[in-house]
Amino acid sequence: MAIVVTGAAGFIGAHVCRHLLARGERVVGVDSLDAYYPVRLKHDRLAWIRELPEAADAFAFHQLDFADEAALEAALAGEVIDRIVHLGAQAGVRYSLENPRAYVRSNLVGHVNLLEVGRALKVRHLVYASSSSVYGANASLPFRVEDRVDNPVSLYAATKRSDELMSETYAHLYRLPQTGLRFFTVYGPWGRPDMAPWLFTAAILKGEPIRVFNEGKMRRDFTYIDDIVAGIVAALDHPPADDGAEKAGGSRAPHRLYNIGNNRAEELGDFIAMIERACGREAIKDYRPMQPGDVPATYADISAIQRDTGYAPTTPIAVGIPRFVDWYRTYTA
Repeated sequence: MAIVVTGAAGFIGAHVCRHLLARGERVVGVDSLDAYYPVRLKHDRLAWIRELPEAADAFAFHQLDFADEAALEAALAGEVIDRIVHLGAQAGVRYSLENPRAYVRSNLVGHVNLLEVGRALKVRHLVYASSSSVYGANASLPFRVEDRVDNPVSLYAATKRSDELMSETYAHLYRLPQTGLRFFTVYGPWGRPDMAPWLFTAAILKGEPIRVFNEGKMRRDFTYIDDIVAGIVAALDHPPADDGAEKAGGSRAPHRLYNIGNNRAEELGDFIAMIERACGREAIKDYRPMQPGDVPATYADISAIQRDTGYAPTTPIAVGIPRFVDWYRTYTA
């Protein structure tokens, strides 16, 4: 039996692949290696996965666009698959203002294609990536999976909420067991170069200004990658029962929604100060207004996933940020 991981060359996907391989799973990775950010980083992540001795016999990789249903089905035709971890997507809130069709293709068409694969193969569990962006500008903190999420402030958020609704339909109609995971600002080694930790670290080390939006009056639930992976795997190992009971997020079908965060809303200024200390120099701050599609604060209520799986984050930013900066220095040396 194998586990399909989409977005296998992505930040979270590469970490998940390594974790699953290290515990003895067979993994089939799928990724289009698109050029949203430098493809070299994605190839380097794949090489990092293949460094594991287990990967030689237990890791297969297919470069394809999972929005192409024929290519996806052909690649998986020879595999015996029982679970899917669907992490691939067109990411980025601000980029969705520039290229909305990329989000429709990857996040909507692609998601339906994975649902169809799961339905056809009758997989035991399909875990998929949603996002804290679905909460929009919700003023009630912390964000709870029971909150209403029908006022997205970006197309990216709208596509992720649409994924949740489509998954609910498949769980109801076809009894396909699924878990949607709303990730909160993930950071750590092998992270994305379009996100604040990478952008800030790179600029500070070069002595260049960093752009600080909303005059720095923002809070984020920064979540270290190891804690995200722990949450994904805990969810994967505990598929929702088809018992008619209400699940996290309100479904009575075998479908639930979890927040995965650090359960802390950190001030952006404190986060920057942590990076400054790790870099050993002060940032040059270029204060900017709030950007379209952005929100002033995120903060995860993780009680549902804690209750159901025992998930508990263990990495505060005081530990995670120095680890990221150390990795960045080594990777870019």
